[in-house]
Amino acid sequence: MSANRRAVLAVAGLGALVATARASAAPSKTSKPAGPALRLDPRDFGAQGDGTTKDTVAVQAALDRCAVFGGGEVVIAGGTFVVGAIRIGSNTTLHIEDGATLQGSPDLADYPVTQVRWEGRFVPGYIGLISAQGAHDVAITGKGGIVATDAIKGRVQKETGLRHPALLEFVDVQALSVTGVRTQQNDMWSIHPVFCDDVVFRDLVVNGRADGIDVDSCRRVVIDRCDFDTVDDCISLKSGRGLEGNLIARPTEDVVITDCTFRDHRWACIGIGSETSAGIRRVVVQRCKCLTAYTFAIYIKSRPGRGAFIEDIVMRDLEVTGTGGGFLRLNFLDSGKQDQFPVPGFEGIPTVRNFVFERIKVTDVPVLVEAVNIHPDKPLDGFTLKDVTGTAGKGISLANIRNVTLEGIDVRVAEGPLLAVNNVTGKGLEGAAPLAPTVRPPDVVATQPPYVLGMTSGKPN
Repeated sequence: MSANRRAVLAVAGLGALVATARASAAPSKTSKPAGPALRLDPRDFGAQGDGTTKDTVAVQAALDRCAVFGGGEVVIAGGTFVVGAIRIGSNTTLHIEDGATLQGSPDLADYPVTQVRWEGRFVPGYIGLISAQGAHDVAITGKGGIVATDAIKGRVQKETGLRHPALLEFVDVQALSVTGVRTQQNDMWSIHPVFCDDVVFRDLVVNGRADGIDVDSCRRVVIDRCDFDTVDDCISLKSGRGLEGNLIARPTEDVVITDCTFRDHRWACIGIGSETSAGIRRVVVQRCKCLTAYTFAIYIKSRPGRGAFIEDIVMRDLEVTGTGGGFLRLNFLDSGKQDQFPVPGFEGIPTVRNFVFERIKVTDVPVLVEAVNIHPDKPLDGFTLKDVTGTAGKGISLANIRNVTLEGIDVRVAEGPLLAVNNVTGKGLEGAAPLAPTVRPPDVVATQPPYVLGMTSGKPN
C-alpha cells in the first residue's frame, strides 16, 4: 500500500468526529450528574454592565456559584461588562447574548501572572481574559462579543518579558465548546487551547491583530464554519518546542477544519508548526476559502531540533486567492527560533510523511508549491497533489521527497516550468526541470548541562 493511500485511510475515521461535533459537543466521561439548572445574571451579584465599572468580581461570583452548585449558565445580557481575568469552572456555560459585550480591562494588574505556554514553552505570563483550567464540560455560547482592550500593546511586556494575556485560554479542559460569539483581540493570540480534549469551535467570527486559534497539544478538535480576519495565522497547530515539548509528548492530533473562511494579513491562513516537538498528526481541512494570505495560504513548518513528526495531513476542496507568497510552502529546515534546549542529532530532525492535497482551485497565486526546504537525511515520505486548477506565477518545486503522486494538475503558469525537482521519486514527474540540491543544515548538538523537565534558564526550577 502506498504512503499516500495510508494517509487517506489514516484520516478517514475523522469523518465520524465531524458528524458527532456537528450535532453537539458531547458531555465528557468525567461529567457528574446534573445539579440544579441554574441560570445566573451577574447583575444580581452587583455587576453594572455600563462599559466603565469593573464587573470582574460580580461576573466571577456568578461563574463560581454556578460551578459549585453542579453547573448551569451565566448570562451576559444588555450591556458592556468590563472585566479583568475571569475563569470558568466545570459544567458551566458562559452565554453572551446578542448586543452584549465582555470588554477586557485595560489594566495588566487585573490579569494574574501564572505559568502560560508561549511559543512552545511554559513561562511566566499573564493569564487570559477568559480561561478555564483542569475543568470539564465548559462552554461559551451566544451571539455577543468578547473584546480585548487596545491599551495592552504587543505580545510581551517589554519591562518584564511576561507574555501578555490571550483572549480565551483553556488548559487541560475536557469537552470544551465555543460557539457563535465574535471575538476581537489586540496584539496577542486570540484563542489558545492547551492540553484539551474533545474541543469544538463553531460559527465564530474571529478578528484580531495576531493569531486566531492556536491549537496546542490538543486531541479531537473541530473548527467548523468560522470566519477569520487576523493579522497573523488564522489557525495554527502546535505541540511544544525543544526538549520540553518533546519530553511532555502531548501531540496535537485528530483535528478537523471545515467550511471556514480565512483572511490573514501577516503570515498564513493555516500554519502547522513551527512548534512541533510533540508531533502533529491526523489533520483534515476541507471546503475552506483562503481569501487573503500575506505569505502562503498553507504553511507547514518545523526545523532540526524539534524532533517528533508531522504526518497524515489531508486538505481538499480549497479555494485560494489573494496570497502574497502562494498556495503551499513546506519548510522543515529553519522555521521558527531554535530552542535553548533542542532535540539533538538525527532524532531531532522531524519525521514528515503522508501529505495529501486534492481538489484545489487557485487564482493568481505567485507560487503554486514550494517544497524544497526538506532535510535530505529525512525526506518527506508520501506527497500527493491531485486535481489542482487555476493560475499561478510560478509552478511546483520539490526536493527530497519520496512516493510523490502528481495527477490532474491543470494550472497555467506565467513563468518558468510547471514542475522542477531534485531527489524526488514517484508518479507524475515526467518532463520535470532540474532543481539545485537543498543545502544540508548543520547538525544540532546536545546542550550542557543535559535538560531535565522543568528546567528554564540552565537550572532546574
